[in-house]
Amino acid sequence: MSVRFIPIPSEDVIGWQAGGVDSSGLPAKQKISDGDGVPCRHCLENIGKGDPYLVLAHRPFSDLHAYTETGPIFVHAAACRRADSGDTLPSLFNSASYILRGYDDDETIVYGTGGVVDRARIIDRAETILKIRQLRLSMHDQRRITVSIAGLNGLAPDHLIKTR
Repeated sequence: MSVRFIPIPSEDVIGWQAGGVDSSGLPAKQKISDGDGVPCRHCLENIGKGDPYLVLAHRPFSDLHAYTETGPIFVHAAACRRADSGDTLPSLFNSASYILRGYDDDETIVYGTGGVVDRARIIDRAETILKIRQLRLSMHDQRRITVSIAGLNGLAPDHLIKTR
């Protein structure tokens, strides 16, 4: 079992590109990339210099509650191919450090899992968080386990999913 990097669903991105509203109920704002630190959450690539992109509020949780996080994310303004889910760290992770936190099935932070992690250790640390969380599950449990990655450079949470 491994950590999986899962891009935002195409249906969501197509909706935003067509003028749909974000998690705050607002249309996305279009900008032009300077080519530095503008990661698309759909293709999992950095948006090239001079390319238009959308910035919008994204809340990757099923409902509003005390642990709900909302943050700005970026996607290409034009259609881009959705990246395949995979266990390799996507190139858009180009900052030196990130914050990782574990969440349980109720989308509550699992205390003791959070911390700042160097980019080179993201997968190892995520696996450790998943193992900590796994100790609370029965051998026959089929629930998802989520680890949030928040960039120290202001990126909104990403999610890594591991399923049994």
